[in-house]
Amino acid sequence: MTGLDWRPACSIDALRARAEALATIRAFFSERDVLEVQTAVLAAATVTEPAVESIAVPSAGYLQTSPEYQMKRLLAAGAPSIYQIGPVFRAGESGGRHNPEFTMLEWYRIGFDDYALMDEVAALVDRVLGTGPWFRRTYAEVVESVPPPANVIGAVAERDLLDLRFASGLDALPAGRWFITDYPADQAALARRRQENPAVAARFELVIDGLEVANGYHELVDVEEQRTRFATDRAQRRAAGQVVHEPDERLLAALGHGLPSCAGVALGFDRLMMLRLGTRRIADVQPFPSERA
Repeated sequence: MTGLDWRPACSIDALRARAEALATIRAFFSERDVLEVQTAVLAAATVTEPAVESIAVPSAGYLQTSPEYQMKRLLAAGAPSIYQIGPVFRAGESGGRHNPEFTMLEWYRIGFDDYALMDEVAALVDRVLGTGPWFRRTYAEVVESVPPPANVIGAVAERDLLDLRFASGLDALPAGRWFITDYPADQAALARRRQENPAVAARFELVIDGLEVANGYHELVDVEEQRTRFATDRAQRRAAGQVVHEPDERLLAALGHGLPSCAGVALGFDRLMMLRLGTRRIADVQPFPSERA
């Protein structure tokens, strides 16, 4: 082990900035009477989403990719509006903006829809980063802002082309704080569909200066619809040769008992700190990223 760099990746000033931001966030939620909770980091079940890979702990379960399922179980059990700040884990997420372990701020507001939650997200971000201009575009507007890709070779699925145009549209967004809304229904994840337009989901994403920061939903409360979505996820994972995870039966039981109408959002705290400190490297805001942990 001789010669290994034992020092933290981020500066001590960055640690102070993290502590200040955490205190600001806790004060923000205290003012709104939102209860802080802490759920298990290691659990028996994990997410079925094809785009998210979990880290398995043999004979113990999975490191959680998000506290979402357990927080919803708390809501179904009668908890008020709640928030949590803590570590989450995702396999294969390494790079300048990614680390397999990172800090997530997640909260759920009873009686909110996605529009009300976006207003609260904006208020929190303004509190942490300082005030700034806010903008909104729908998913369709982002896609339509860029031309279809030219010289596509071979057979490409319509969904893949749409994803490519959407990614290009995000890259082309001007600097600023952007809410992207109204995702296609097949990308609803755990969001409900809009009652007035079932072709789109009540889902939003926050992008700040080109950095994806948060993802939020007007939450799905229909247990049978959630079962169907889990089955679709598992079929997609099977077709792609991925590990197929069993659905979280405890979450489904909680939904069957009754989840109150609510909206929830997951916000990457480390990425918020990257914006606060003016860096594009997540290692600049974490003391011990994976290569030094």
